[in-house]
Amino acid sequence: MSQYQIAVIVGSLRKDSFNRKLATALAKLGPQDFSFKQLEIGDLPLYNQDEDANQADSVKRLKSELAASQGLLFVTPEYNRSMPGVLKNALDNASRPYGQNAWAGKPAGVIGTSIGAIGTALAQQHLRNVLAYLDVPTLAQPEAFIHAKEGLFDEAGNIGAGSKEFLQNWMDQYAAWVKKHA
Repeated sequence: MSQYQIAVIVGSLRKDSFNRKLATALAKLGPQDFSFKQLEIGDLPLYNQDEDANQADSVKRLKSELAASQGLLFVTPEYNRSMPGVLKNALDNASRPYGQNAWAGKPAGVIGTSIGAIGTALAQQHLRNVLAYLDVPTLAQPEAFIHAKEGLFDEAGNIGAGSKEFLQNWMDQYAAWVKKHA
């Protein structure tokens, strides 16, 4: 069993999501003492404070998986210059009711890819603002706004040669961050 279990939250529900592919490929760059589990967020109900006392089973499952993790990895696209609604909904559901924030204290990394030239810069900025409020210590540097273009992934779905050194460095910094704060 790995010493560090990382909860991976992909902000896209699309089956062939670039960000899901990125999350899978990044996990292969992680240290041997890390394991990565992509958490399901597509089945969560829309957050409603009226349900705080009786959270859905899917919310309880998410909170349990977060509690079992030593770190968080957010891999998100950018929708309309912000984070996807499904990701914000997951953040809201698992942070409630007040005083029972499942995200708090978990060291995190934020990364994402998009076909746009600025990658996911604004989505990441908005996500970082929310994570700061939720008491999630988040790796600040290096930032990684990945332009999804030909060659990002090789035929096997691994990080392509042109991006591997950069993303390996990002993963090494992320792993050190988790080890420092877990």
